[in-house]
Amino acid sequence: MYLSKFLPIISILLVGLFSSCQIETDALPSQTDVLYSPLSNENSAVTRESLETVNLRLAGEFTILSQTGITDVSPSVITGDVGSSPITGAAILVTCTEVVGTIYSVDGTGPLPCVVNNASRLTTAVADMGAAYNDAAGRNNPDFLELGAGNIGGFTLTPGLYKWTSPLVIPSDITISGGPNDIWIFQVGQTLDMSSAVNITLSGGAQAKNIFWQVADVVTLGTESHFEGIILGKTDINMLTGATTNGRMLAQTAVVLQKASVTNP
Repeated sequence: MYLSKFLPIISILLVGLFSSCQIETDALPSQTDVLYSPLSNENSAVTRESLETVNLRLAGEFTILSQTGITDVSPSVITGDVGSSPITGAAILVTCTEVVGTIYSVDGTGPLPCVVNNASRLTTAVADMGAAYNDAAGRNNPDFLELGAGNIGGFTLTPGLYKWTSPLVIPSDITISGGPNDIWIFQVGQTLDMSSAVNITLSGGAQAKNIFWQVADVVTLGTESHFEGIILGKTDINMLTGATTNGRMLAQTAVVLQKASVTNP
């Protein structure tokens, strides 16, 4: 009898308590909002919007595309189409047997007997390559700024937008980790240098076709190294002896191969 007088009050208090717990639960970050920071090696509740991919348009149909030529120390292996414009096809120095795909030239010169003359296709592809570079370079609000002070050896890189104003070096193996639909954009304001015998490994279903390296200066991939992703280079892209790439080499000057291997992603 005595307790029954207080039952309504107790009920109100319990309802308020459960409501408070629900509000606190709803305020916690979801699994998808937790961003792994390789700099701190800790999970932090950072809300990150998903990146849109970089649209390569016709440039995305080339494994190697350049504006001032492709030099080669044979034998290299290229899986996918190759082209150079506006320079003459005589500056495309790979051979027909090194390319599993089509070699496009702006004129009748180039590797014989397989070269295909298609200046209009190359003009469009090169313009699309430039547009893709500008798109990647123009992305704002990076998730990671100056990560590792330009040295990312040993890091695990999660999806997001990264920016370095300094040269970027990869002196030891790195991992790019994320899902099959995640996007990575790496903005490099100076050179990109990858040391010899260093490997990039993909994990969690990450795909090379979703990884974009926008580099404002020379790219050098060291001897026997392995690279993943699409390079949008403002200047030269150099692959030293035995270097391999799962991706694309899209250079606004030249691509240099030394017994290298490039496979479209």
